Amino acid sequence: MKKNKTKTALLKKNSGFTLIEALIAMAIFAIGILAVGSMQLSTSKNNTTGNMTTQATMLARQKLEELKTVLDVTTLSAGSDANNPIDVDGNAGGIYTRQWNVANPLGTSTSRHITVTVSWDRRGQNRSVVLESITRGNGT
Repeated sequence: MKKNKTKTALLKKNSGFTLIEALIAMAIFAIGILAVGSMQLSTSKNNTTGNMTTQATMLARQKLEELKTVLDVTTLSAGSDANNPIDVDGNAGGIYTRQWNVANPLGTSTSRHITVTVSWDRRGQNRSVVLESITRGNGT
């Protein structure tokens, strides 16, 4: 009788994972890894979009500052870059289109309202950055 009890005790002590438990654990792990991979792709896409928006903002700011430094604001007029589309350095051959408009809302010869628009196409969507300023010329 004692021999039979030890055999049963040994069988009960076999603690391990069954095949079903291992498969369930692997499925849960796979779902977690897929979620992390999806987040990586989304983060990469958003970083690229943010980088392009920052570059467009810098191009608009550069042109706005250039137009604000003109000494005589009455000589300012609307226009666009001759090199359109431009790259991040303002050279021909990029994805950005830069345009500006100069208005005289007050009807005076001392100030102008400048609007600079930089636009580009990203994955079939048109995007743009618009900066506006009122200037009296000479950097003010």
